[in-house]
Amino acid sequence: MTDKEMILDSLKKNNGVIETKQFAERGIDNKVFRRLELEGKIERISKGIYIDVEEMVDDYLIMQYRCKKGIFSHETALFLHDLCDRSPLKLMMTIPTGYNTRLLKMDDHYQFFYMKKEFHEIGKMNVQSPYGHTIAVYDKERTICDCLKKKDKLDTDLVLTAVRQYMRDPDRNFIKLQSYADIFKISSLVHQYMEVLA
Repeated sequence: MTDKEMILDSLKKNNGVIETKQFAERGIDNKVFRRLELEGKIERISKGIYIDVEEMVDDYLIMQYRCKKGIFSHETALFLHDLCDRSPLKLMMTIPTGYNTRLLKMDDHYQFFYMKKEFHEIGKMNVQSPYGHTIAVYDKERTICDCLKKKDKLDTDLVLTAVRQYMRDPDRNFIKLQSYADIFKISSLVHQYMEVLA
């Protein structure tokens, strides 16, 4: 198998996304990637990250690759959990305090929230993106807490609709919701919304 064939084969096995560092260890030169790009078979989307031009572009998966410590949150998580039916205008992620990503400069497309490292992974789970790829997102209960805590920075109507939707969800977990509310010190706020919208 040639270097080109190996790269194209890896693309098919890896949801149409690859990183050059995987191949550097095998001694495959960056020139091979550039040749494939010139041939129109792959496209460079970020430093060291290429996608298969024949695959549907999955912005969620690409963002996850470009911001490895990011977890989809807030309005984006509401959409991924079917707690709202509006596709997010910006993809929202929560990253650990102090973590830097070049995507921070692209504020037309993305919105980031910071969280202390010890709380960052609470409620993290994997779901399928709208394109069928595995991505990291906060669970419903963490998402509700995050949205209520940052409601002034979000679409208020969207948040209220999502909380109502959550209340009707047969899989809701009020015990988990309360435990997160305690951790994030918003118990009274969560109670208030639960009572009003019950």
